[in-house]
Amino acid sequence: MVPVAPIVATTPEALAHEKIDASLTQAGWVVQDLEDMNLGAAQGVAIREFHTNVGPCDYLLFVDGQAVGVVEAKKAGVSLVGVEPQTADYAKHVPKGLQVPVRPLPFLYESTGTDTRFTNRLEPVPRSRGVFNIHQPATLARWLRAELDRRDGKPNAPVAPTLIGRMKLAPEVNTAGMWPAQIQAVKNLEESIKAARPRALVQMATGSGKTYTTISAVYRLIKHGGAERVLFLVDRGNLGRQALKEFQAYTTPDDGRKFTKLYNVTHLHSNKIDPVNRVVITTIQRLYSILKGEPEFDEDTEERSDFATSSLIREPPPVVYSQYIPPEFVDVLVTDECHRSIYTLWRQVLEYFDASMIGLTATPAKRTFAFFNKNLVRSGVDG
Repeated sequence: MVPVAPIVATTPEALAHEKIDASLTQAGWVVQDLEDMNLGAAQGVAIREFHTNVGPCDYLLFVDGQAVGVVEAKKAGVSLVGVEPQTADYAKHVPKGLQVPVRPLPFLYESTGTDTRFTNRLEPVPRSRGVFNIHQPATLARWLRAELDRRDGKPNAPVAPTLIGRMKLAPEVNTAGMWPAQIQAVKNLEESIKAARPRALVQMATGSGKTYTTISAVYRLIKHGGAERVLFLVDRGNLGRQALKEFQAYTTPDDGRKFTKLYNVTHLHSNKIDPVNRVVITTIQRLYSILKGEPEFDEDTEERSDFATSSLIREPPPVVYSQYIPPEFVDVLVTDECHRSIYTLWRQVLEYFDASMIGLTATPAKRTFAFFNKNLVRSGVDG
């Protein structure tokens, strides 16, 4: 008789910790117990059960040997929305003797191992938001460096450490060459971003220059907001080619040079994204293939809309974490409405990214409207 392996009993709390350990490891963190603490083991080290002045926190995050954040663990099923004050209390009461460049600690996470929420206290008005995974150590290091350089008044330091903070200080929109509806759409979109609304649906009539308006907004989000990377999603290859041509034709109103002379723009024809590109144009089908880790994608399938016609109409498997294309790889994600199922069938692909999301539409459907949290940005002067 074949022996049966014993069932290992565990608690919901222990299961949550196992999942959080795995999530941290995926993102490049080295997870250690307090008694084994070695902050030189990696750029990012997460210490379990670290003692603060108000009790032990589940994980204290160190980047380059400096304490920068806290992760509070909860068992599955617990609502994380009300947990942030507990996390913030730990962040405020980190003991003396540690290297702490910003007090209270700026990066706060609450997680069940399945659901994770994040608050960036470097934002002008910090807000908790859902994220796919805890950010990579290099990402937190970059955000922290922006704040420290600003505080130290270093040359070329950003005016604020985050995109929202920088957009709050951006100059007025240069309206040269823009129609009134385009001007209003860009202004209203920026007000939405400055209000920390993560999703915005821009409604513009057909023929009113939606793509030109989008490029105008993207230019400002890169130049003034410091967006490292913008993802422009389409559902057919020919729409991607059209978008690339419009980026190539766009003359920046303040600089006078073409957009593509200032920033690298690419239309993907492979499953590799070069980090040097500031704007990446791709079909959502190819993006899904990249996130799955597939080395190649059949380019012929990009020449038609697969949203309504192919076998892919069945719901794809859930997206899994990619260390090469992490959620923070993109700062701004733009979707031309394509087909309405982009916000149902493919929504898990969109929601993977921790990015400001901008949708474009002429006539918003109910599901589209709901996906963007009912945040409709109009182009009319009364918008």
